[in-house]
Amino acid sequence: MERYRDLFLWMLIPMAIMQIGIFPDYWGDLTENAWAVHVHYWTATLWYIFLISQPYLASRGQFERHRTYGMIGFFLAGGVAFTALGALHRDIANAENSAQMREQFGAFEPWFFYGIAVVELVMMSAFIVAIVQSIRFRRSVEDHAWWLISTVFIIMMPSLGRGVGVLWVAITGPNDPAAVTYPIYATSVAIIALLYWAAHRYGRFNHPATWLALGVNLFNLLFEPLGKWTWMQDALRMLIKG
Repeated sequence: MERYRDLFLWMLIPMAIMQIGIFPDYWGDLTENAWAVHVHYWTATLWYIFLISQPYLASRGQFERHRTYGMIGFFLAGGVAFTALGALHRDIANAENSAQMREQFGAFEPWFFYGIAVVELVMMSAFIVAIVQSIRFRRSVEDHAWWLISTVFIIMMPSLGRGVGVLWVAITGPNDPAAVTYPIYATSVAIIALLYWAAHRYGRFNHPATWLALGVNLFNLLFEPLGKWTWMQDALRMLIKG
């Protein structure tokens, strides 16, 4: 447990990255956001706070509070996953709107939103797997902690990617083709670098949670070809309805 004594301090970094990344997208049009967006934002924020508080309690020997908050936290994790999955219809709606109102979406074509829907679906499925594994290995402090930590790297891309995307568009304009792909690529590389650093610091290179988080972020890089497959678009429209 001594290895994770200062973990709560390091967990402030992804919390800050998430908040900075999502700030312009969420707070910039706060009153226009749908109810599902508000619920997902706050459940995700509370999840990050949970990941800060839990290692603090455990490393200070407050195991009773750690277990109590842990049970609450797993309900919270379910909220994060299912509100994210429930909001996927927004990607489909954006894809359809971008096909009909091209001038309003600049360089962002329908395939972009379909691709994002695919990677977010896989991402949240991996998040659920990591949560289930953390419950399975709750009696092993090392495994339990690392499965939970991995969720940070699994679900960081949407918030950080939006922030980088907003910044890119602000600099180059909405019609720059690079604004569609480069922010996602840059974000994925940055997250993989953070994952590498964390795995190195805590000696978890060969842990399955590390490989799961790495796999998710490598899969994110495929959002363009995935989004352009017409059969994938048809499947998403059939599966995800608002």
